[in-house]
Amino acid sequence: LAIILGLAVVGTSKLEQIPKGIQNFLESVFEYVAGIAKGEIGEYHYRPWVPYVGTIFLFIFVANWLGALIPWKLIQLPEGELAAPTNDINTTVALSLLTSISYFYAGFKEKGLGFFARYISPSPLFLPINILEDFSKPLSLSFRLFGNVVADEIVVSVFCLLVPVFIPLPVMIL
Repeated sequence: LAIILGLAVVGTSKLEQIPKGIQNFLESVFEYVAGIAKGEIGEYHYRPWVPYVGTIFLFIFVANWLGALIPWKLIQLPEGELAAPTNDINTTVALSLLTSISYFYAGFKEKGLGFFARYISPSPLFLPINILEDFSKPLSLSFRLFGNVVADEIVVSVFCLLVPVFIPLPVMIL
């Protein structure tokens, strides 16, 4: 989070009409996130959601890359270990619950009580399945993100532990 805030402060400290350097990078990131929001939410409703989508996107992106590039698991601390923020199931559950709550908020704000009519569409027989879907989606999203991050960190740690074994091998063969 400090990396994202630091980039934002440095990139917006001296705004120019023709962007250069970090300002140019941040504007391209903003346009990318706005394009994702426009494609998923729609042309007329996406603008208020760009800050939320951007925050979630950048947090997950930076956290995952920090976990992928630096083998945090190899650093042992007396109180535990270092890891990427998304390596904790609590973080991924919180992100998925925030997204689900915002989904219900947006639907209820846009359609009122008519939002819940989608539960019985196309047939009232789908009511239990649609309710189960809304409760299982946050769980599924959180476990997918958590599993991907943990698997990535384990692979990076194993590769780092194997380096001392395989680097001397060509020399030993000679």
